[in-house]
Amino acid sequence: MGKVLIVEDQKRLQASLRRGLEEEGYEVAVASTGEEGYYLATTQKCDAVVLDLMLPGRDGMQVLRDLRGHGFGQPVLILTSRDAVQDRVNGLDAGADDYLVKPFAFAELLARLRALLRRNLAGRELVLHADNLEMDLLARRVVRDGVELELSKREFELLEYFLRHKNMAVTRDMLGREVWKEPDGMWTNVIEVCINALRKKIEKPGQWQLLHTVRGVGYALRERT
Repeated sequence: MGKVLIVEDQKRLQASLRRGLEEEGYEVAVASTGEEGYYLATTQKCDAVVLDLMLPGRDGMQVLRDLRGHGFGQPVLILTSRDAVQDRVNGLDAGADDYLVKPFAFAELLARLRALLRRNLAGRELVLHADNLEMDLLARRVVRDGVELELSKREFELLEYFLRHKNMAVTRDMLGREVWKEPDGMWTNVIEVCINALRKKIEKPGQWQLLHTVRGVGYALRERT
């Protein structure tokens, strides 16, 4: 379903949104201030942001401008009690993808989120292949030789990264930054453990070896030529 970041300082509304989205199958992260929301959006992977405007400290409009200035490209849905036309225009001009005025129906928020996520995925390749392995990103399903593989969330993200960079060498630093979202070198042992676990799941005896260690560099996922 994807991961949604909720930036909302009203605790009851924040908890209600989190519970409702998780019940719909979304992974959810929450922030109560603009600073925390900006930090999470720029350091963690998320597929959409639900952003309140009236936040303590850095307000939602400034968070939005800063995110877009930072190159953040995921959809942002503004939640606010400001219902003047000029407020909506300002929010959209600052980089918002949609605008929902409080109070709102949760069903409408869900529908708007689904529309934003579909639009965001439209230009991405949603089914990835390597040899006889297939990854369906929408269904979050991985199959090899007709057998569905059970991967953890991190293993799924790691395999997606390898598939998007197949037949290329990737370094541990690249994996740390792009998959773990952590500073260089901090997660070397964790990365190696996760890669070994992934190998055991996607490579069975008699199957073509997909994951290779590139001595002195890192790793590569290679197809048969």
